[in-house]
Amino acid sequence: MSLSKRDFLALGAAAGASMALPAWAQPLIASLNMFVPAAPGGGWDGTARAIERAAKAAGLVGNMQFENVGGAGGMVGLPRYVNQRKGQGNSLMVGGSVMIGAGIANKSPVTIKDVTPIARLTEEAGVIVVPANGKIKTWKDLEAAIKANPKAVSVAGGSAGGTDHLILGMLIKALGKNPREAAYVAFAGGGPANAAILGGQVTAGISGYSEFEEQIKAGRMIPLAVSGKRRIPGVSVPTLTELSINVTESNWRGVFAPPGISAAQRDAMIDFVTKLNASPQWKQELETRKWTDAFMTERPFERDLAKDIEEKIVLMKELGLA
Repeated sequence: MSLSKRDFLALGAAAGASMALPAWAQPLIASLNMFVPAAPGGGWDGTARAIERAAKAAGLVGNMQFENVGGAGGMVGLPRYVNQRKGQGNSLMVGGSVMIGAGIANKSPVTIKDVTPIARLTEEAGVIVVPANGKIKTWKDLEAAIKANPKAVSVAGGSAGGTDHLILGMLIKALGKNPREAAYVAFAGGGPANAAILGGQVTAGISGYSEFEEQIKAGRMIPLAVSGKRRIPGVSVPTLTELSINVTESNWRGVFAPPGISAAQRDAMIDFVTKLNASPQWKQELETRKWTDAFMTERPFERDLAKDIEEKIVLMKELGLA
């Protein structure tokens, strides 16, 4: 069989193109089970869906299956994950700082210590909002209401003992009142919390900016302050420290494998999330959702997690939450 010059060049170009494909052109993971210990619509679920979009677009994963089990800041789903996924190397759970406080507050026999840390992915400051049709319109209005009577200022957020709850407790303490008087209303997911705020069932709300962004942009919620050390890029909302309130707290999120996996399975998951974090698709997710890249894996992540647990125990006892 003879080849024309044109055919020969076409074959050469095709061969060159195949050689230029990235090392992970074949998915690193054929099938991945993603466990979300929260109801759909919240921050953990949003993180899991962002992982799916970026990983598939980057060619890092073939199929992904999801399971959502919400309640008690992850303490309902966590035991299920630990018991049913033990030793399964193709499974990841999304979790984060909320789970630490929830485990302490609920005195859970199964905690974040019982899973295998893979990587911390993101960090997100909390934003304090009020409904646009409510009586409170400014930070000074909210500050005055809390100083007058914290019990009369109901605030919606995530699960009891989580980051949102801690922010409210620290805020009340910073304003000279007793954090034990906080009128905190815990919700299992972002959807119900949004509905309570918009429906006027609570005075205010606290959560990650991404969970309130749609309502803020639509003019249905007014953002009063953010809890991070600096302003969120592209968001003209002051930090609490700018408002002379000495409170900073952020919510980190990461992924965890089940207990009982092998060292090789753990390394494979670390390789997967490391390539995910380096991909342009994931960087676009961070920019779109205004998440801060807080990537950390292996031993540094384990040490940071242990430190965070110790600090949360002390803080929650100070605030009367443990």
